[in-house]
Order: sequence, then C-alpha cells, then structure tokens
Amino acid sequence: MKAAFYERKGAAREVLRVGERPLPTPGAGEVRVRIHVSAVNPSDTKSRSGLRVKEMPFPIVIPHQDGAGVVDAVGDGVDPSRVGERVWVYEANLGRPFGTAAQYTTVPAHKAVPLPDPVGFDAGACLGIPAMTAHRCVFADGPVADRTVLVQGGAGAVGYYAVQMAKLGGARVIATVSRDAQAERAREAGADEVVNYRTEDVVARVRALCGAQAPLDRVVEVAFGANLRADIDLLRPGAVIATYASDAAPEPAVPFWPLLSKDLTVRFVLVYAMPDDAHVQAARWIGEALARGQLRHQVFRHFALDDIAAAHEATESMSNVGKVLVDVD
Repeated sequence: MKAAFYERKGAAREVLRVGERPLPTPGAGEVRVRIHVSAVNPSDTKSRSGLRVKEMPFPIVIPHQDGAGVVDAVGDGVDPSRVGERVWVYEANLGRPFGTAAQYTTVPAHKAVPLPDPVGFDAGACLGIPAMTAHRCVFADGPVADRTVLVQGGAGAVGYYAVQMAKLGGARVIATVSRDAQAERAREAGADEVVNYRTEDVVARVRALCGAQAPLDRVVEVAFGANLRADIDLLRPGAVIATYASDAAPEPAVPFWPLLSKDLTVRFVLVYAMPDDAHVQAARWIGEALARGQLRHQVFRHFALDDIAAAHEATESMSNVGKVLVDVD
C-alpha cells in the first residue's frame, strides 16, 4: 500500500517520506479501513517533530489519528457484515505505529464509527480528536440547556464543534476569536455573540452582553494560562472550566484562592486519556447529530498524500481557519 511515514523525528520536510509499506492485517477485534481522507491534527505534527517526546515510539510511524473510509476486512470476533461499511476513524495512531496517512489502516473495531451515507469522507475525517474533545468539554459536567457557555477560540478545530454542541444542547453561546474570518466561522457554528479578544476587553464585553457580574456557567478553554484570570472573573460560583490546551510557555500557575472562593471546577480534557465510556458517549452523540444533519465541518485545504509535508506545515502555521486534510485516494 502507499503510505506516508517517518523513521526519525524532526521537521516535516526532513523526515516525512511517501512510499510502499506492507498491507496491514486486522487482528482479533479489529477492522481494516481503506482510508479515503486523512486529517492532520496539531498532536500529529507535535509527535512527528518531537516537541514533547524525542524518542521514536516505534521504528517506523505512519502518522495521523483521524480519517474516514470504508471497512474492507475484519479480524476474529468482528461481525463480517461490517465489510463495506463507511466509517470515521479516531485514535488510529494511539499506542500503535500505523495511523491514517496510508491507503489502509487497522484499528480496534469500536474506533471505526459508522458514517451516515449523506456525510462525505472529508467531513468524517474532520471529526475524531476535535469533535470528541469538544463533546467532553461541553457535556462532561452535565447538560448545558439554559446555561451560558463561553467558548474561547470559537473558530478553532475544537472550538468550532464546541460552539455547535453547546448550541444544540440548548445553551446561550459566546465565542471569542482574533480576526474577522474567525468571527464568521463562529457565527456560522451558531454562536449567539462573538467577541474579538484582540480588540475588545473580554470580561467587560461579556458582562455587557449578559448583564451580570459573573454570568457564565461553563468555559471551554483553549488558552488556559492566558485566560484563567478572566475565566474566574466571569464564572458563577460552582461553575466549570473545561480546558484542553494552554500556552506553550510558561506553565500556568493556578490561582488557588480565587478558584476556591467560587468553588470552581477545572476539568482537564485530553481525548487520548478519556475513559472508555466518554469515548462511547461522544461517538454516539456525534453519530446521532450527523444522522440528523446537524453538524457543520470546516475544511481549510486538501493536500495529496505526496504533499504530506506541506500539509503538516500548513497545520503548524496556525494561520489557517479550518482543517487540513490529506486525500489518500
């Protein structure tokens, strides 16, 4: 099969190669998926670059956690009727050497989730890590109906889904962005209000919108260190910050007494460490929303598999609005 892979960590153009690799065989409890579209997540580029872990986990790594395609073979214990099923795939590369940047990959059967017929493979590839992270951030601490939710970074990969999920859950949603293009995407996702944090004081603006000193019930947070003080100021007693990312440096300091004085909860969300039932709940919710045609997806650009280095660089630039996808066909 044709695949992208690397044998050492480093810059995309220095280490990524495209060539022939052996066709994988599904083991017990696994399915093999013919991948049509693979998605690039920031965690994929960080793993390849060695940002946090320098050592190679396996001698050869085919990158990417997320993708979409068609089940073409099953292992022992998997219903043979799944062959031919359209699926979206998540965490293909978690603890495994071969991800979705290839014509075929194998995953545990539950990580290949049925993709409704009207939903394209590009949309399916967008889901995975971002959508499951968003679901955990929005719903892990209970329903959001009639609540006010602030999504920091409402046009990002996670934030775009979080805005939609909170809105579908019945919340009033406020999103922060940094430029006009992002504001358009946040409104498209369903945000009731959009605040540009580069030109507006977020705390003052949210209070002006909501008419209360501490109007927020939940914050979905992409920049924990930078925004923590503002989040604390805006949250009601007993509210929740669900954070999935923070500033690169320095490591955030936790203001113990301000958090304590409001009895606030800080939920740290890492999709790779989420319990199994959280994955199941997220996959079910996403599947039902897809079947109802309720989820939007934002794609920045498609790259060919031969141009995977450019796809990684586009993801690393952080200037694009939308998902970077790799066409494997």
